[in-house]
Amino acid sequence: MSTFGETIIILDFGAQYSQLIARRVRECHVYCEILSFDTPCEEIAKKKPNGIIFSGGPNSVYADGSPMCDKKIFELGVPIFGICYGMQAMAFALGGTVEKGKTSEYGRTPISLKKDSKLFNGIDKNINVWMSHGDHVDLIPKGFNISVSTETINVGAMENEERRFYGVQFHPEVEHTDMGIEIIRNFVINICKCAGSWTSESYIDMAIAEIKETVKNNHVICGLSGGVDSSVTATLIHKAIGNQLTCIFVDHGLMRLNEPEDVKSIFVDSKGMNIIFIDARKRFLDALAGISDPEQKRKIIGAEFIKVFDEESNKIKNAKFLAQGTIYPDIVESGNKHSATIKSHHNVGGLPDYMKLGLVEPLKYLFKDEVREVGKELGLPHDMVWRHPFPGPGLGVRCIGKITEERLDTLRLADAIYIEEIRKAGLYNKIWQAFAILLPVKSVGVKGDFRTYEETCVLRAVNSTDAMTADWAIIPSEVLTKISSRILNEIKGINRVLYDVSTKPPSTIEWE
Repeated sequence: MSTFGETIIILDFGAQYSQLIARRVRECHVYCEILSFDTPCEEIAKKKPNGIIFSGGPNSVYADGSPMCDKKIFELGVPIFGICYGMQAMAFALGGTVEKGKTSEYGRTPISLKKDSKLFNGIDKNINVWMSHGDHVDLIPKGFNISVSTETINVGAMENEERRFYGVQFHPEVEHTDMGIEIIRNFVINICKCAGSWTSESYIDMAIAEIKETVKNNHVICGLSGGVDSSVTATLIHKAIGNQLTCIFVDHGLMRLNEPEDVKSIFVDSKGMNIIFIDARKRFLDALAGISDPEQKRKIIGAEFIKVFDEESNKIKNAKFLAQGTIYPDIVESGNKHSATIKSHHNVGGLPDYMKLGLVEPLKYLFKDEVREVGKELGLPHDMVWRHPFPGPGLGVRCIGKITEERLDTLRLADAIYIEEIRKAGLYNKIWQAFAILLPVKSVGVKGDFRTYEETCVLRAVNSTDAMTADWAIIPSEVLTKISSRILNEIKGINRVLYDVSTKPPSTIEWE
């Protein structure tokens, strides 16, 4: 059985929305785990899931090599919910037929409920849902009934109530579907009979028990940067094992303004943690000298970070474990055998053979908003818990092009002005993430009576719920004007300020 007790398994058939399905299940206070569609039934059975969800996907069930699950899954005796391609895969595997539609359906589509259903309990008879498909189920398998139709297709949803198998052609996980979370909650709570007891409090209790069991009497080293993930990681482990934890703050020169002072105040002065402060600025700058490629930067920074920890671990008695603030989106975005790598994460990918430390990653099951809830429950300061995300490689991936100490200092000041002004405007807590980027693009400008030829600063601000998708945030023109004016007047080296209005996808939140 899962460590978390009640569990919903999500089988990923290559959908762009798999992580959104997971978020919706978590909103029902039930733990869920995303596994590949080809996970053997025996492996799934060991987790003793309360239910299984088949995600959507871009394929056709009739195409060569189309993803199909182990058919033995249908004999586990647990509820199954197929979404879009997931419903088609279910129908195909159980003897139904799927055909190419004469007309594809994309976007918001009205549906009509044809019968009472546990899946649609409390759902209005006529709602708008989000469709995204070409194929559709033509003939339902034996034992199934049609519960939803649209103007275009007859089988908008199907169900076998006796076997507790359900399928919908639309996407209840996206915000564009009316009452979508209620549909998912009906499956998770009413059909799978989950109690919905997975909370930040219960997660902390579980994580503490697991940390103690893993670490025993040994010592843990934790990299503490002052960001949300590392701060919650360190606090959680400290709560579990106290002085068996030694935190290492590596000043690699890629931090935000006044980061070392803030870390000392919160974690040493207030919480009494053991922290070793290491000045590694020259070491990192030397390693990054002349490097412009973003993947090279990330790998160099990650490798140097691990080397520092390896060196320090040899100085600490009984140091057997390295704690990392890996969270679930880190793992997802770093790719697996069925998804492309978007960008590598310094927390993901395993440790090199020469490193003697085991891993402790107490947040690896959590999305960012869940990490914040755990931090809040642990009593971390509000400004720390709700601090905007900061990448592991720090300003190294916001200082585009070659990195120098001078360029980093310029970017640090610009970023500090930006954050200060959006705080003053009351916007900081309304924005998911805001930061400045320094481009190696110079342009002609005028300051006073003198010609300048300086670099460009880009301001980025996005709103998101899970960092999987993001929309650019609207900042009032008068606030942008003040930010731009201060950066141009107070910082030498910048003579042009731009605002990024790109969404994710197709862009990423960070530039590198």
